[in-house]
Parts: sequence; structure tokens; C-alpha cells
Amino acid sequence: MIAVILILAALALLIFSQRYAWWRPAVDYRYPRILMYHMVAEHRKGARFNKLRVRPGMFERQVRWLKEQGWHFASMTDLMQNRKLPEKTVVITFDDGYADNYLQAYPVLKKYGAKATLYLVVDRFDRDWSTSKKAHHDSGELMHEPKLSDDQVREMLASGLVELGGHTLTHANLAKLDREARTREVVSGREQLQQTFGQPVSSFAYPFGIYDEQDVSICAEAGFLSAVTTEEGINRDRFSDPYRLKRVKISGKDSMLAFRLRMKTGQRGWKR
Repeated sequence: MIAVILILAALALLIFSQRYAWWRPAVDYRYPRILMYHMVAEHRKGARFNKLRVRPGMFERQVRWLKEQGWHFASMTDLMQNRKLPEKTVVITFDDGYADNYLQAYPVLKKYGAKATLYLVVDRFDRDWSTSKKAHHDSGELMHEPKLSDDQVREMLASGLVELGGHTLTHANLAKLDREARTREVVSGREQLQQTFGQPVSSFAYPFGIYDEQDVSICAEAGFLSAVTTEEGINRDRFSDPYRLKRVKISGKDSMLAFRLRMKTGQRGWKR
């Protein structure tokens, strides 16, 4: 009986370790963490993209924990314009431009004085972006997800807590385009955001995290000072390669334990 209990305990520990990778060493807190969010919304039964939906209550718990633990909230502009930032600096980023960023996330940002960078698609309405990556993702789930209006974006920008980043005109899969089309997506996307909202746009996020050397050069030529990827991790030298910045992925399936460990190591456990 004791042997069975010990075996079960060992299996439980193995599963726990595999899921949370608690044993990974902490990355020095001198290195800022860039967090990647998409939606702040309740999960939908049977939905394909619930990993992109961080529940509103969980999002507030995460931001409150960061505040209580002494994390310093910064924007991407702060990150790239200041070589010396406080220890435990965190940058919250949102990709795409979902309406819940205003309805659910923005009140939390205001409550805790947390800054964020919004990577906004210009032509974000009535598009199923997921099909641009994989044709079989044809559920229309993301197409029907409400998107931010320009007035909602303006209100967030006026608060001083939110800044804009570029995310192309249409959330295009850049790998499927020639250089001329890629340049139009990146450059015109930036120009239209700046014209519409009257604010500088100095950072870019590659749609789907898909990019190559050509896209890096286009971002630099377009005038962006940085670009973020979906590669998981913490940047130890953000200035040496500013167009390939890693981010800490925040999943809608994360517990608070997973979130805390992610802030410590920058990575998920083995179980995805």
C-alpha cells in the first residue's frame, strides 16, 4: 500500500513539474518582462481560441499581484528609450484590437495605474485573421469577436496609460506576401495609425509572430524602434536586437501559480 502511495505521489510530482517547470531558475529581475495578451474575456464553450481569452477576474488578479509585488509598469517606448529602468519592470502588451481591451482591461489598468502598449490592426473589422495562418481555421470565431472602435482607442490613449503599436493594415501573414505587399502592410499601417490618432507609433508586432530578415529590415526602414515576436522568453539585451524581442505569453488557461512562475522564468512548463 505504501509503495502504491509513493508511486502515485511520484507521478503527481512528475506531472506537476512537467506542467509548471517550477525547477527552472529565475531570470534576473533586472531584465524587463514583456507580457503578451490578446483578449480579456470569459471563455466560450467549445471555442478554439480560449487560450487567447484571459478571464477578467484573472487579469485583475495578475495586475494586482504585479502592483503588490512592486513591479514597475512601463510602455514599449519607455523600454526602448531608457537604458536604466527600475528592477522588476513589466510591459503589458495587447495584440490585435479587441473591444474587451477597452471594456474589461482598461478599467483594471486605470485602477492600478498600469501602462500598456496596444498593437492595433488598422482594418480590424470583419476579418477572420486565423485563416491567414491556417486555412482550416475557418470557424469565423475571431472575425465575429467585437473589435475596438476608434473612439474607444482615443479614450485609452488620452489617459496616458496606453500607447499604440503597429500590427499591419490587415493582420496579414507576411510570409505569404512579396516585399512590396509586406512593405505596404507595415509602413501604411503605421502611417494610418499615426494619422488617425495623432500619436507616434514606434513599436511593431509581427502578426502570428511570423517574420524573417526581410520583415526585420522593413520595420527598421519604416521607422519603428522595436518589434516584438511571439517567441517565448525574457530579453537580456533588448538593444542589441530590438526587432526580435521575446515576450512572456499569458494564456487564458494559466493559473496564478503558472503566471507567477512565468514572471520568474519567462517560459511555460513542458505541457502546452
